[in-house]
Amino acid sequence: MNFERVELSESDAEFRDEVDAFLAEHVTDEVRRRDRETGDNFDEGLHQAMAAAGWLAAELGMPGGPELDRLRRRLWDLSKRRAEVPWVTWGTTAIVVPSVRNHGSRELQEEVLPGVLDGSVRLCLGYTEPDGGSDVATCRTRAVRAGDEWVINGAKMFTTGAHNCRYVFLITNTDPEAPKHKSLTMFLVPLDTPGVEIQGLRTVDGDRTNIVYYSDVRVPDRYRLGEVNQGWSVLLGPLNEEHGVVGAAADGLQDVSILTHQGLTMATVVDRVSGLAAGRIAEDRSAAYRLGRSVAKVEAALSAPHMFGRVALAQTMRDIAPDLMDVLGPTAALPSGPDGPADAGYLYRWAPLCGIYGGTLEVFRNMIAQHVLGLGRPAYGRSKPKVGAAAG
Repeated sequence: MNFERVELSESDAEFRDEVDAFLAEHVTDEVRRRDRETGDNFDEGLHQAMAAAGWLAAELGMPGGPELDRLRRRLWDLSKRRAEVPWVTWGTTAIVVPSVRNHGSRELQEEVLPGVLDGSVRLCLGYTEPDGGSDVATCRTRAVRAGDEWVINGAKMFTTGAHNCRYVFLITNTDPEAPKHKSLTMFLVPLDTPGVEIQGLRTVDGDRTNIVYYSDVRVPDRYRLGEVNQGWSVLLGPLNEEHGVVGAAADGLQDVSILTHQGLTMATVVDRVSGLAAGRIAEDRSAAYRLGRSVAKVEAALSAPHMFGRVALAQTMRDIAPDLMDVLGPTAALPSGPDGPADAGYLYRWAPLCGIYGGTLEVFRNMIAQHVLGLGRPAYGRSKPKVGAAAG
């Protein structure tokens, strides 16, 4: 890994300053406060301002915005993170756009993509089902052909951002008799279609997600992405992006892991706790030891790439959040905010959720075991004793 400092040219430094000035104008304390209160991870006014300035087009590599080479894209990403830009809904939109480009009809692209660029269209992910667990291919939401339309029935859980989006990237089962990876078809379903019902759910950290019900939802065939029963190939790209199963760029100008955003938030909380608990650290060697151990774990996790980093960062957050709460004391349980206690309590509540984003830690550990280490599939069932062997 290359730890050399990047020296900015005069023009790149000016670009960074322009970015910081734009974000300082639009990502106000009110935007941050409103985002924490709603748990939406999205702000309409900020999103529209980014669209008007061409930043959404720039991120997608489409005409109409500032030209971002690798370095400037990194500067933009880092500045957004420092400014605490609410990001989840734009993140899901950016994940789905390539599938619309690659698998959508020309008619669908003309309907969707201009709205993505002007900020009026956002896209969310319709994968997980209420009783489906982490295996999205085990899909029970049915889509049945009816002439030039499809009739969809089912439910999806954790459809984050659905209440702020125009379309959902929906995985459906179109052939219950086929093997699970050969039975799937993807649609981009307009969320204002009759029969779609969005119900908000609050997670323990205060964020909002949704359960979405589909009751006899009729969708024209033009909203289908890819071929019938070939949805797994359409889904695989966005799924790999969400999982962080992508190769690292040679120049190092990218996040090492898909959870780097969460990891840097965790590092910020550690820094704040260290400052607030400075007196105790000086008097209590055990507190100093626990904070030092937390810092070391965070640094190691932030250096782990793709799937390894996803596991390391989520597990580290679970490991250190209780120590940070304990070192800070009872004030750590108070609500977060500009005058709050370093967000240690928020981190503690957020940690379990980071371990299930895009799949549980156990799923990712199994993926590493099988696809990286070459181990066999796990045997979850209890093995039967051999004939003649004593039962224990």
